[in-house]
Amino acid sequence: MQALILAGGRGTRLAPFTVSFPKPLVPVGDRPILHRLIDQLCAAGCTEVCLSVNHLASLIEAYFGDGSQFGVPIRYLREREPLGTAGPVGITTDLADSFLVLNGDTLSDIDFRALYDDHVSSGELATVVTFAKEVQINLGVIQASPERRLCRYDEKPTLSYEVSTGVYAMSAGIVEHIAPGERLDMPDLMRRLMAAGLPPRLYRHVGQWLDVGRPEDYAIAQRWAAGEGRLESHL
Repeated sequence: MQALILAGGRGTRLAPFTVSFPKPLVPVGDRPILHRLIDQLCAAGCTEVCLSVNHLASLIEAYFGDGSQFGVPIRYLREREPLGTAGPVGITTDLADSFLVLNGDTLSDIDFRALYDDHVSSGELATVVTFAKEVQINLGVIQASPERRLCRYDEKPTLSYEVSTGVYAMSAGIVEHIAPGERLDMPDLMRRLMAAGLPPRLYRHVGQWLDVGRPEDYAIAQRWAAGEGRLESHL
């Protein structure tokens, strides 16, 4: 099982923690976020990790080296210019027939081996891991008729969505839909596949998941690492 981890972002939403540290090296408990993710992949039987790096890449490379201390070979894709969240897939060499693509700032209890095996057995081009997310709106939400008459008034409703976790399983043919060196984000790649008549599969994760994107999410992650809560946030 091969994994491409996207670790090149600037992490601006997590400032000031990321002023002098790349976001994947921000510690959660006793280990950086990316360290935790690689440990999880190793436990699932991952045989190679490719880290796509750009911002403060030298710090990430110095920390992880060739991966020998982490139990898995690690190689690096050095983006000369930021390529977005999908662009690195288009220039990664020696991709396996099937592989995982993951954001380097994600905490979860996703079973990566089960995800990988499910994708391989499907024979599909792309699988998106999703999560059920509830978002509370702290306002009164109004719905109006075409005549601008009140037809519904919900006070502080909780809305439910199915969201992307930033974790994907892909087959090698995906590179045919990404121009080499193209800056491309995952939502645009997914829409491109849909337009081509190749809609990605959805794999619902039921468990814990957190995108450590904001200071308040980072606080949740620290409490979780200390055994004081779950990986849950309310947007």
